[in-house]
Amino acid sequence: MRIIAGLGNPGRQYERTRHNIGFIVVDELAKRWSVDEPVQRGSGDGWKKERGARTLFCRARDVLLVQPQTFMNDSGTPLLSLATFYKVPPQQMLVVVDDLDRPFGKLRMRVSGSSGGQNGLKSIIENLGEDFPRLRVGIGRDGNTEAISRVLGRFSPDEEAQLGPIVDACIQGITLWTERTPIDAINFVNSWKPATLSS
Repeated sequence: MRIIAGLGNPGRQYERTRHNIGFIVVDELAKRWSVDEPVQRGSGDGWKKERGARTLFCRARDVLLVQPQTFMNDSGTPLLSLATFYKVPPQQMLVVVDDLDRPFGKLRMRVSGSSGGQNGLKSIIENLGEDFPRLRVGIGRDGNTEAISRVLGRFSPDEEAQLGPIVDACIQGITLWTERTPIDAINFVNSWKPATLSS
C-alpha cells in the first residue's frame, strides 16, 4: 500500500487557488486511474471521510489518494493517522504541494528534505519526519503581490491555460514513482520544463 497526498485547503473558497495545486493533481489522478468507487463531490461521495472528516481518500491501484481536510498548516496530523492505520511508512507516501519559491509550473521531486518554508510540509515533518518523497509544483512569486495573497489567489487565465500540461507532467512522474522506481520519477520530473521555461 502507498499513499499519494495532495495538499490544499478545504472549502469552496479555496478551489482553484494556487495553494490547492495538490488537490487539483490528486483529483485528476483519481479520474484517470479509475478509482474503485466513483469520485464526485456531494451525496454518494466516492471520497471516504476518515476520522471526523479530517481526510478524504479513495483507493486506486493499491494506492490511497488522499486530500487532508484540515487546513494546510495541519496537514501532518491526519496523514499520520491514516499512515498509521494502514501501516504505510513515510517512504511510501508521496506528497504533492505548491512551491512559492519555484517558477510557475517548474517541478521538483525529492525523496526527503526540509520544508523549505512550506507550512504543509512543515506539519508533515513534525509528525512523520523528513524521510518522505515530495513533488513540489512551482506557483511563482509576484513582486507586486504579498506572499499570502499570491498563494491564496486563484490562477490567472494565463496560468489556467498552462495547468493541463503541468498536471499531466505531475501524473507522469507519480505513475513512474508507483510503477517503476523513485529514480525514474525524479529524473523525469526534475528535467521536465513547462512551455514558458523551455527557452
